[in-house]
Amino acid sequence: MPRPYPPLAATAQTRTLTTTDGVRLAASHLPHPGSDVAVVVAHGFSGHHRKPWQAKVAQGLAEHAGVVAFDFRGHGASGGVSTLGDLEVLDVAAAVAWARQLGYAYVVTCGWSMGGSSVIRHAALMGGVDAVISVSATSRWRVRDTRPMRRLHWIVERRLGRAVGRHLLKTRLATHWADEPESPLDVVGRIAPAPLLVVHGDRDSYFTLEHPNALYAAANEPKTLWLVPGFAHAESGATPELLDRIGRYLPTLVAPGRAARMARFGA
Repeated sequence: MPRPYPPLAATAQTRTLTTTDGVRLAASHLPHPGSDVAVVVAHGFSGHHRKPWQAKVAQGLAEHAGVVAFDFRGHGASGGVSTLGDLEVLDVAAAVAWARQLGYAYVVTCGWSMGGSSVIRHAALMGGVDAVISVSATSRWRVRDTRPMRRLHWIVERRLGRAVGRHLLKTRLATHWADEPESPLDVVGRIAPAPLLVVHGDRDSYFTLEHPNALYAAANEPKTLWLVPGFAHAESGATPELLDRIGRYLPTLVAPGRAARMARFGA
């Protein structure tokens, strides 16, 4: 079991979500009075939503909108085993469904590293969101051209590595893998007409700038690319300034949905 981290905030609501394939997920909601936008925050590999780096992201974005954060399968207080972005689309879908149940008119997914790949694939394959923010994500599978990714593959592919993942990283990994799913690069073009924001740092030690550039090139409009000077990787590299910049960009991301809603309902 994960160590007992504190709630995201005194006002946080907690919930156990259940995916369509029966996995139970730990989740929290940070309300933002008066906001009709929810950001579903999808964490990176070996994280969970109440760990300090991940909590910092949820709390920072909660300054701008409601936030739904959750633990991916195989992580934290959730059940199941991690499939590194394959079945995780079902986890994102469960969190998006809760955000809709909470009454938010607009739901934006914001994924970090593994979560960034997962929100791309969720929006492309399942839809149901108003915009997507993918931070520090890979464009394709089996990337081994950086030292951190070679280390990650050792953890995933070897029995000893999976034991290390289970005991030291508190992450439970699948031992058998289905056919390789479509990569983020394969499907990112299907996200439109929902807007896509791709965010990546020029100091990312996991994924080179090849990845955000490839995702942006393959995506359809509306799309935006931020290559952030000095930003390293995912939640651990996120500064308050970057989180504030993302939060302040939310109205731009949901603007097409607002315009369509006003045209349809006149309000």
